[in-house]
Formats: sequence, C-alpha cells, structure tokens
Amino acid sequence: MPQFRAENEKLRSEILNLFQYIQRMRQEIAHVTSPDENRTHFESASEHLDAIVESTEVATNGILEQLEDIDGITDEIREVADNEKVSELCDQVAQKAMNAIEACTFQDITGQRVSRVIRSMNFVEERVNAMIDLWGREDIEALGFEFPDDKPTGDEALLNGPQIPGEEISQDDIDKLFA
Repeated sequence: MPQFRAENEKLRSEILNLFQYIQRMRQEIAHVTSPDENRTHFESASEHLDAIVESTEVATNGILEQLEDIDGITDEIREVADNEKVSELCDQVAQKAMNAIEACTFQDITGQRVSRVIRSMNFVEERVNAMIDLWGREDIEALGFEFPDDKPTGDEALLNGPQIPGEEISQDDIDKLFA
C-alpha cells in the first residue's frame, strides 16, 4: 500500500507540474482575447492562427495571380517586339516572376506548421484538462493554485489587433462612436 501512495503522489506531482506549465503557456497567450466567453484562450489562439493561415493564403494567391499576369504580358511584349534586347529583358522579367512564384511556396509550409502547432495546443489542453478534472479542480485550488482569469484589463483589453471574420466591429458601430 505504501508503494501505491508513493505512485499516487508522484502522479499528482506530475499532473501539478503539467498544470503549472499550461498556466504559464496561458499567461503567454493571454493577450489573445476572445469575445466569446465560452472559448478558452487556446481555442481563441487556434482561431487566430487559422486566420493567419487563411490571410496568408489569400495574399499569396493574389501575388501569384499578379505574377502570372506579368508573365503573360512579357510573352505578349516578346511577340510584338522584333528586338533581341527586348526579348532578353522579357526573359529576365519572366525568370524573376518565376523565382517569386517559387518563393510563394512559403505559404503552404507555414500553413502546415501552424496547423501542427494548433493540433498540439489542442491536444495538450485536452489532456491536461482531463487530468485536472480527474484530480479535481477543488483539490488543485486547495493546494493554493488558482485558475486565473486571463482577461486583459486597461489598455491591453482594447488592443485586439485584426479580428477573426465574423467577430469584427462593423464600420457602422465605429461611425457611431465618432458621431
């Protein structure tokens, strides 16, 4: 029976260490606020990371479309120009456009990495919350650890940065503030 108690205490210690680690992570991302009170900061951070991936994808697609248009224009110039120097310059522009297109692959790699981070954050939070629920939040609080209210206050509460689509303040609301 003493071995069971020792193992139980070791397990509790590990859970407490994980809990403390998650609390530090939550404090690090506490500046990411969510108007929806039912979401955790991890969920809100995940949504912001998803929004980053989406915005990057939209911007990259716009860049690629413009580069493809430039490539088409250089082909047209090459066809109508009967000058070797113009053809060489068109080749250089086409090569630069192709290099830029290749450089835009960063978006796909970034999206994959951010998606992994999101999955990892969600996995860790689910596991730690399950352990906390098994142990009992009251027991943890009895040890002197509180579940902090991560809501920012003062000026920090006003600094929300770009909003997730559907959560942004409408232009009409902003205009009413200045009316």
